[in-house]
Amino acid sequence: MPNPEFHPRDPLHGITLEHLLTQLVEKHGWEEMGRRIRIRCFEFDPSIKSSLTFLRKTPWARQKVEAWYIAEFAKR
Repeated sequence: MPNPEFHPRDPLHGITLEHLLTQLVEKHGWEEMGRRIRIRCFEFDPSIKSSLTFLRKTPWARQKVEAWYIAEFAKR
């Protein structure tokens, strides 16, 4: 995926939830994801699909994942 264009007010501009979740899993793995953000879809039989479904329905969990992604990858 090409780098999205930088947007000064939204560091997640142009980045899909699937992309940011995949990046975090590739870097840290499911075990670390479940340790940092205590949700079942990261701890028990984790998958991108189940995690996306949960995160799309649960704003507080999505905010935690997005904040983690920004801290890790969106440093500009």
